[in-house]
Amino acid sequence: MRQKRIVLGVTGGIAAYKAAELVRLLVKDGVEVQVVMTEAACGFITPATMQALSGRPVFTDMWDGRIADNMAHIELSRGADAILVVPATADFLAKVANGLADDLLSTLCIARECPLLAAPAMNRQMWQNKATQRNVKQLASDGVVILGPASGDQACGETGMGRMLEAQQIFDAITSFLQPKLLAGKHVLITAGPTFEAIDPVRGITNRSSGKMGYSIARAALDAGAQVTLVSGPVALEAPASASIEHVESAGQMFDAVKKHAKAADIFIAVAAVADYHVAKTSKQKIKRTDADLNLTLVPNRDILAWVAALPKPPFCVGFAAESQKLHEFADAKRRRKKVPLMVANLAQDAIGADDNEITLLDDTGTHTLPRASKREIARQLVAYIAKLHQAKKKKKA
Repeated sequence: MRQKRIVLGVTGGIAAYKAAELVRLLVKDGVEVQVVMTEAACGFITPATMQALSGRPVFTDMWDGRIADNMAHIELSRGADAILVVPATADFLAKVANGLADDLLSTLCIARECPLLAAPAMNRQMWQNKATQRNVKQLASDGVVILGPASGDQACGETGMGRMLEAQQIFDAITSFLQPKLLAGKHVLITAGPTFEAIDPVRGITNRSSGKMGYSIARAALDAGAQVTLVSGPVALEAPASASIEHVESAGQMFDAVKKHAKAADIFIAVAAVADYHVAKTSKQKIKRTDADLNLTLVPNRDILAWVAALPKPPFCVGFAAESQKLHEFADAKRRRKKVPLMVANLAQDAIGADDNEITLLDDTGTHTLPRASKREIARQLVAYIAKLHQAKKKKKA
């Protein structure tokens, strides 16, 4: 998102306070944010607050002399990647839907050359009003992206549709919107998280994988325009709303889920930390400490990645190798053994459970390291690299 520029419009609704958090998130991610406020918005949150958060002067007046030619309604959106209106009141939606331009923000939106996104916020009765619904339908038909609203508690004390999305949800939506669609039209199958191999009804064999890397990759693939199927072991994470998700527990269940989708996938990314073994005979009752010495017979699980890679017409396969030593040596041996075009390696002790990561990519061209960054950023870089390799492989076949 660095080097992106967004004009953030704020209109007069109580949800304007959420715009402040949204500006903080965008600026933290490297986005240049130019805030434009309506007169009514200034009654809910001050321009001084938005200026402090954005680091840029806030514009409220059509005739602001700070623009050399006095044409703020033209100049402010030039070079912008998008205009985002948060909140978008019923009045504002009506103006833009009908081509009205009587203040700086509405005029900016009518005179724009960039995409327009709007996050509606209003009382449930205003949202349900037939005129509002007509306006929203017209805006969508005109190519305006409508974000939300959601259903929930409202400032008026009522509950229903019309509540504005939270700042993080809007941030995720605009981030996704602005990402290059490198995987448009592709189906990406991803495994994530740990597996759990039961010993008895309360105990099992598992690992410390949090699923954060796999879920970040799923989000990055969605942002890149892909259709994503996520097969997830037990994690405490919220899955991307646009992904098709299957929750599984054991390695056997994960294998069955992958088998269902593998043949239809263009790309398979095996991020999950799958248990190598399962217990041969699971106890139906809880094993007591007072019972005889416990001896477990372990049986190897199917190698999911190797099975997918060995299909007659396999998807482009990407494996993950979490090692504690000899990272490049072990990861490259795993790549060659499983015959996959790309292996992603990281040190388990530095990555598991963390919010950031450093990974090494191993393919036929050599070894490439992506320096430590947030897992979100690493996932974006990885997805871009996968898209590049996948496209090159398709051209080679052609």
